[in-house]
Amino acid sequence: MMINITDLKKKIVYRSNYRGTKEMDKLLGSFAKKYVNTLNEEDLQYLCDLLDYDDENLYKYNQGLETTITIHSNTVTELFKNYVYTIG
Repeated sequence: MMINITDLKKKIVYRSNYRGTKEMDKLLGSFAKKYVNTLNEEDLQYLCDLLDYDDENLYKYNQGLETTITIHSNTVTELFKNYVYTIG
């Protein structure tokens, strides 16, 4: 099946900006906006997978706290773990 990269990027940006909590909307939204156009197809799929995790565990993962689930390490999860949201 052929993936339309442009549509995939739009889906990622939308999903990252409409999470359910304002904090995660801002954190994931700014993360996706910063990296979505620099990622290759495999990393875009990793980002889609990351968006499937719940907000609480993603926030804890980003803050270096213990999560209740295992988030597998890859290039995108490492970027997210080290990502610092700044207002701007």
